[in-house]
Amino acid sequence: MDYLLDLLQGAGLAAAIGIRPFLPVLLAGALATADVGLDFDGTDFSFLETWPFLLAVLVLVLLADFAGRRMGRARAESGPLGMALLALAVVLGALMAAGSIADHSSDWWPGLPVGAACAALGFFAVRSLFIRVRRRLDPEAAGALPVYAEGAAVGAAGLSILFPPLAVLIIGGLAWLLIGGRRRAGEKYAGLRILR
Repeated sequence: MDYLLDLLQGAGLAAAIGIRPFLPVLLAGALATADVGLDFDGTDFSFLETWPFLLAVLVLVLLADFAGRRMGRARAESGPLGMALLALAVVLGALMAAGSIADHSSDWWPGLPVGAACAALGFFAVRSLFIRVRRRLDPEAAGALPVYAEGAAVGAAGLSILFPPLAVLIIGGLAWLLIGGRRRAGEKYAGLRILR
């Protein structure tokens, strides 16, 4: 049962990292440092709660924010910066999920593919949602979308760390968003075919 809870915790944390990669990692590192919800000490993933790693993540937050402001959020998230964020989210999600399992078990390797998959799910679900929403908003309101994404990511990470069974709801919600977005895109084109 502990293994399942650790796996759920890691999966939910990885999904939150997929939404926005940086603040969930900082939250997990801070909680792990205080031994609240998870603890990486004594595992192969103890570096995840060290200050040099957390400082490097903080620097990446600042660099990504600067790049997003400089390039424009919509263009930055769909271009090379978006792909870099996806790659970073997949790697960090895999490490955090494996680290969560390693807290109570030496058989941590399933956390790597589960974490990578959940991070990719979070990334693509939220990206799809924000692309649809950004089209309907004026530029000022669309500028606030990253704040909402960060809030959702931190909330999902906190809930997954402190209440691991809720990760099922987080992952299910992200899957529903992704499937719903793809279905709506198909319906839009189906309607265009009818007009011919």
